Amino acid sequence: MTTPTPSTLDAATLRELIAAGRPPRLLDVRTPGEFETVHIPGAYNVPLDLLKEHREELRNHLDEDIVLICRSGARATQAEQSLAAVGLPNLKVLDGGMLAWQAANAPTRQGKQRWDLERQVRLVAGSIVLASVLGSVFVPGLKWVAGFIGAGLTFAAITNTCAMGMLLSKLPYNRGASCDLDTIVGQLRDGAGNQS
Repeated sequence: MTTPTPSTLDAATLRELIAAGRPPRLLDVRTPGEFETVHIPGAYNVPLDLLKEHREELRNHLDEDIVLICRSGARATQAEQSLAAVGLPNLKVLDGGMLAWQAANAPTRQGKQRWDLERQVRLVAGSIVLASVLGSVFVPGLKWVAGFIGAGLTFAAITNTCAMGMLLSKLPYNRGASCDLDTIVGQLRDGAGNQS
């Protein structure tokens, strides 16, 4: 059985909705660090791991049209599946994510610059593979570490998930400002959004 393809919304259409004064609720599911680096004005930061864990509680505060945002669309698609599973209607994924939004020269709020999570995964995975291949000259068994990382990356591509990315998202570097359930629910209830 295949999972249904999420409904998407392109950057131009989202810009039109915002300009017309009918903006949907924007949920950015990237890490707080990524969100602080750059985000769409008015978006709420609801990191994917927190969203998945507390989707039932969040559902009670999300009844209007919702657009889910991440870097490229992969995490937003996972968020859409999680929220759809608890019966939340009117979900859309920003097609191409922040990459498409920025490519369209749409308005953003900039903050402290950090590496996005996908770039961090490439750095860590590449470093482990390089070190294990070089180290295998002296300790032949280290080549299996490189093989394990390669298998993990292959699995990540096939399943569109990334265990290494999820682990890296928990590092203090990626946590940024406090982003807990009570704060998020308060913002959603008040309708204030995260305007910083």
